[in-house]
Amino acid sequence: MALVVQKYGGSSVADAESIKRVAQRIVTTKKAGHSVVVVVSAMGDTTDELLDLAEQVSPLPPGRELDMLLTAGERISMALLAMAIENLGHEARSFTGSQAGVITTSLHGAARIIDVTPGRISTAIDDGSIPIVAGFQGVSQDSKDITTLGRGGSDTTAVALAAALEADVCEIYTDVDGVFTADPRIVPAARRIPRITYEEMLEMAACGAKILHLRCVEYARRYNMPIHVRSSFTMKEGTWVTGSIEGNEMEQPIISGVAHDRSEAKITVVGVPDRVGEAAAIFTALSDAEINIDMIVQNVSAAATGRTDISFTLPANSGQVAMATLKKIQEKIGFDSLRYDDQIGKISLIGAGMRSHPGVTARFFDAIASVGTNIEMITTSEIRISVIVNQDRVDEAVAAAHRAFDLDSEQVEAVVYGGTGR
Repeated sequence: MALVVQKYGGSSVADAESIKRVAQRIVTTKKAGHSVVVVVSAMGDTTDELLDLAEQVSPLPPGRELDMLLTAGERISMALLAMAIENLGHEARSFTGSQAGVITTSLHGAARIIDVTPGRISTAIDDGSIPIVAGFQGVSQDSKDITTLGRGGSDTTAVALAAALEADVCEIYTDVDGVFTADPRIVPAARRIPRITYEEMLEMAACGAKILHLRCVEYARRYNMPIHVRSSFTMKEGTWVTGSIEGNEMEQPIISGVAHDRSEAKITVVGVPDRVGEAAAIFTALSDAEINIDMIVQNVSAAATGRTDISFTLPANSGQVAMATLKKIQEKIGFDSLRYDDQIGKISLIGAGMRSHPGVTARFFDAIASVGTNIEMITTSEIRISVIVNQDRVDEAVAAAHRAFDLDSEQVEAVVYGGTGR
């Protein structure tokens, strides 16, 4: 008998029929002798609809009230799912994030989990009930206000709860049959990856693969919690995300997959004086504004002027705040100007096998060049190569890189059953 935490995304509980189908799946797991804890997202596009409604009422809604509004979506789906399970003859109890003991920081809209104290969940399990927990939310340790964890936060709720309960596995149910070598929406020939390490999954999540939330994988690695990514629409095996892959490492593929991200923008700080501490001042100001930076490239200083250009990428939704922040320190630092470009896309090649295989970079760049795509920025890690290209060229470049490393499947197995990818 195992303790299983199951998380169902918005596309899996999009309507009443979907909720009843999910309830059947949960009850089947329970009948197999396992204890089950369920985490749910809001139904379908409910969160987006609530955001649109908030923007109609207020152009800049207060963070506290926005969190109160958005958490309603998960409360609706958890209650409906509990009703559906009760209708199948099994007791279920629904819990909000705060009732489930999810303790967070006080940053509205992007809170981080500090601790999970699942006393009420453990009691429900001991009583033979199926606890249904609202994902994406918690309660601030300081203010006691309701908080949200940011988009995709239900994944993090599920893994954090699984770790706190010392569960045997955390199953993440979505609308595709696991983790694929590329986004099935733009590469239909993508292959399902049977097993992948935390490190590779972290890189894929950080580089735009939306199948798992980045913080969810970080949490799983920290607590060595196995994640099983599956589709709620089929009974296929899916993908296991674990600490290591059993068997001979020589058999591991060179490349695990190709990820892409269209949600970033690029800022170039032009004419920065090439003096000690100027780059630090720029990125300290951005850090103080709570802006996350991804890729950074600094040009060689021009001998004639003693100035250099610094380019970096960041989430596009932080672009205007970053520009305003930099303009405030322009006079102090003495740089010439700022350039902003939100028409970019990031393409990343990921694989632990590339550590011991020379020529990977050359083949990757050649594939991108073969479809007439220019590379604007490059960064690398031990198991990743990322490039910035024009946003309009992303699909072609991803498909070309996928073919170049023989990742295309002969059979079409990358079926998208829902629509949102979660």
